[in-house]
Amino acid sequence: MHIIHLALGGCLKAPPVTFGITADTGGHIAYVLDAAAAQAQRQCVDAVSIVTRLFDDAELGTVHAQRSERLGPKLTIERIATDDRRYLEKEELAGDLAAFTEAFCRYLAALPRLPDVIHAHFADAADVARAAQKRFGIPFVYTPHALGIDKRRQGFAGDALEARIAAERNAISHADAIIVSTRDEADRQIGGYGITAAARVHCLSPGVPHRAATSGEETLADHLGTWFDYPDLPILLAIARPVRKKNLAALLRAYAADPALRSAANLVILAGQHDHATGEERAVLDELAALAANPLLRGKVALPARHGAADVAALYARAGRGGVFVNPALHEPFGLTVIEAAAAGVPVVATCNGGPVEIVAALGHGLLVDPRDYAAIADACHTLIGDANRHATLAASALARVDRYSWDRYAASSIAVYRTAGQPRLLASDIDNTLTGCVESARAFADWASVRDIPFIVATGRSFHDARTVLGAWNLPQPDAYIVDVGTRIMRRDDDGNWRACPDYAALLDRDWDRDAAVKALAPLSLTAQPHAVQTRHKISFFGDEATVATIRHALADAGVAARVIFSHGHLIDVLAPAGGKAAAIAAYAGRMGLPLSACLAAGDSGNDADMLAACGHAIVVANADTDLDHLEPRPGLYRTAAPHAAGVLEGLALHGLASAPLQVAA
Repeated sequence: MHIIHLALGGCLKAPPVTFGITADTGGHIAYVLDAAAAQAQRQCVDAVSIVTRLFDDAELGTVHAQRSERLGPKLTIERIATDDRRYLEKEELAGDLAAFTEAFCRYLAALPRLPDVIHAHFADAADVARAAQKRFGIPFVYTPHALGIDKRRQGFAGDALEARIAAERNAISHADAIIVSTRDEADRQIGGYGITAAARVHCLSPGVPHRAATSGEETLADHLGTWFDYPDLPILLAIARPVRKKNLAALLRAYAADPALRSAANLVILAGQHDHATGEERAVLDELAALAANPLLRGKVALPARHGAADVAALYARAGRGGVFVNPALHEPFGLTVIEAAAAGVPVVATCNGGPVEIVAALGHGLLVDPRDYAAIADACHTLIGDANRHATLAASALARVDRYSWDRYAASSIAVYRTAGQPRLLASDIDNTLTGCVESARAFADWASVRDIPFIVATGRSFHDARTVLGAWNLPQPDAYIVDVGTRIMRRDDDGNWRACPDYAALLDRDWDRDAAVKALAPLSLTAQPHAVQTRHKISFFGDEATVATIRHALADAGVAARVIFSHGHLIDVLAPAGGKAAAIAAYAGRMGLPLSACLAAGDSGNDADMLAACGHAIVVANADTDLDHLEPRPGLYRTAAPHAAGVLEGLALHGLASAPLQVAA
């Protein structure tokens, strides 16, 4: 297996990483590096590539202008260049996204072998991965890391945030699978986007971050006397980027307001790398510095301007001697530092919003607090520092249980997700000359349907009544749903088992559709209408040839009437509502199941199947297909079978491991 991790923001390089050097060089960098390294150790993995932006900024490190960086025998970082060689913060990346997408697709096209999966980190990377999915048929997995919808709930606002939320909604809609770290992300946060996605969401806990450090070097922990009047006191330790959502100022205010806590412990805040701070980061650092200048805090607070991996490890060890790790974030999507503290045997006081709730419940190593309640933060810290027995119990619990957060376990589970991410999860098949036409293969398809593992629906030009009649005549099975009238009606069973037309889909087709105007525009033409019984609210049907199709299209365009015109079987013409068609109906039905079109497998033989064969992630064109489908361009996911009719459908299913070896039926 060849895996690509795609992460555009931050300073991504081989360890050691200078976390906090920019606002976007945070926990997701550790996640990507550790996940990729663990996956590269698996025997089933041939290569793991971490793909990111190339930029040229000497202050951030010349390595970021290096096109390739090897981290191990099977692990590399690949950097893709655009014309813009500047380092770009998250909000600025949008302007370079189109250029990066094209460069990334050129990179993929030049590879000797396409990757089996792209794991996109954040919505901007998901947008790029979606383009690769469409162009090359590569499935993509999405990890949000932090979702804008929760930031909005915290009171943040603005056009950039709304654009981010829209991009996240798009990523959730189209990803073949979604990997998150907590049940809160899976259930509440993803659910907040109003998209049915539960079938594609996988909750995989990450492991403890690996920080590269040189043993024996001096660290900040060796020089606490520089800041503290009483350096032997236990420490309260906080590590976070200096951004408002991390709420570091609240910890300082809580500490300053509690005389007993000030007497019992010193406070260390590692808030990124101060030298490179700009914008929001600089504003937060200035606020922290102003708060720390309070005379009450003189000799009690350390705000180091820079730190490295060895400093972090040493300060965790120092906090383990009677101290506490504090995460006061307004909302923490996961909380890698909370499990990092556990691995060092440090009890925690953590926000009650987000991932730490699940982590603390699992490890039993701390207390949860309302991050907006300064008194609660101070009380919790004082409780743990002031009770040596409780401190020891929590520290022991952390060390005993932290191995449940394992990168090796994550690697195995994520690879299992990757293997199924690109698999079809729904079959949508035409009926006439696709499932019918050969008695033997129709019988074999019925046998397959009786033991199938995926939903099966039919998508036909026929009416609902006619479709059921034909299936019965051929002893073909009832599907889970019917898409009929050339994709202008969806029939589903209601709670009582009765077939009912889907009202939501009908309402969707009503938009921008003026049937009366279409009839009026076509009335002057000498057209031969199909029987009245096949005319529907969203479909007007005629007989004719390709010249008739052209005439109809011109007449509708001249009248300004929006419609789709479908030609099939050499003589059938259907004028549809502009939002109609088999592909649209499949998308609507699959969407109710939480599936994108990329997870659907379409099978067909004629022109009215063309849109679904082009739009679905996987497509089967049976060997007996009409010349209507000759125009379909070869693409990843589209398969032209050697066998005709239902044998061809089974052949396509077998290609995906969804059926046994297909029948040998002559075309």
